[in-house]
Amino acid sequence: MKCKRIIFITLLVLIILPGFRTGFTLSAQAVPGKEENIPFLVTFGKDAETSWGDDDFRQVFFFTIPREYTGRFYIRVFDPDVGGEHDEIRGDFDTRTFFGVYGGKGVDPDKNQQSRGLSKGDNYREGTLLASRVFGSEARYDNKWFSFGPFNPTAGDFNEKWNSYIFKMVVEGLNGDDGNLYRFFMSREAESNLPVEGGNAFTYKYTFRMWNDFKSVAHIYPYVDSGVVWIKQRNFDWDNDGHILVVSRYKQGISLSVSNENEWKEDRIPIEAPEIGSSLDFQFHKAQGELVKNNNVVVTLESQRGDALPFFSSPIGGVPVYNPKITVRKAVKPK
Repeated sequence: MKCKRIIFITLLVLIILPGFRTGFTLSAQAVPGKEENIPFLVTFGKDAETSWGDDDFRQVFFFTIPREYTGRFYIRVFDPDVGGEHDEIRGDFDTRTFFGVYGGKGVDPDKNQQSRGLSKGDNYREGTLLASRVFGSEARYDNKWFSFGPFNPTAGDFNEKWNSYIFKMVVEGLNGDDGNLYRFFMSREAESNLPVEGGNAFTYKYTFRMWNDFKSVAHIYPYVDSGVVWIKQRNFDWDNDGHILVVSRYKQGISLSVSNENEWKEDRIPIEAPEIGSSLDFQFHKAQGELVKNNNVVVTLESQRGDALPFFSSPIGGVPVYNPKITVRKAVKPK
C-alpha cells in the first residue's frame, strides 16, 4: 500500500509540474504566439486619434530567459518601419516609432510595478537602456526583420520566482498619426528565428490588430496566480465587432461586455478553484455580416487586489480546455 502511494504521488508531481512550467519550458518566443492567432501588434503615433484603437500610443513587452541558458540572444522585430505593406496609413506616412530594449534593475515587473507600463508618465522606461532605434518610413525595413542584440542573459533583471532573467521592449509612437504594425521574436541568432529553449514573453496591456476576415478567432492567455478571487477585464475600442468569450478548465464560455468606438467596457469575472495556477482563454470572435476592417483592440486585466494580470505569448499550462464535472447517479428501476 505504501509503495502504491509513493507511485501515485510521483505521478501527480510529474503531471502538475510540467503544467506549471509550460510557459518557461516550451520554445515559444514568437510575439504574438502561435496559439494566440493574432496577426500584429499595433502602436500609433502620438498625434493619432484614440478612436483608431490605441489609447496611449505605446506597448510594453517582457521577455524571460531561463537562468540555465548561457548563450547570447537577440530580440527581433518584424516590419519595424511605418510604411509599406502592413502599416495603417493616415494621409501620408509621417510617423516615427521608438523601439528600446531594457535590462538591469528596475525592469522586473514583480519588483517594480511602474515598469509594467500601465500608469501615466515615463516610469515604464525603468531599467537600463541596452539598445534602441527610431524607425520612420524606411523601405529597407518594410516586411523584413531587424535584430536588436546580441544580449547577455545576465544583463537582465533576475526574477527568483521564475528563475529567469527579464528584459523589456518598449515601443512608443513619437510623432505622426499612422499605425505601426509589427511582431517580435526572441532568437538565438541575428538572421533567423531560432527560439531560446525555456523562454517566454508577456505583457500587461495588449494592443493588437484583429484579422480582416470572419473565420479567424484571436486568443490571449492571462495567467491566474494563487490568491485571485475575481478579475476585472477592460477592453477598449472593440467597435462592437462581434463578441468576446472566456473559456477555462471550469468555464465553457462566458460572454463579456464589448466596447464601442473610443470607449472602455469592463466586467468582473469570478475565479473558481480549478482555475488557479492555470491560464484563461479570452477568445475574440468577429461579427458576421459587414466586415469591420483594421480593427485594433486594447485589453487589460486586474485582480480584486488591483494587481495587473500578465498575458503570456505561450499560455502557462497550455491552452485551457473546458473539463465539465461529470456526476454519476444511481439508476432508478422502473416500477
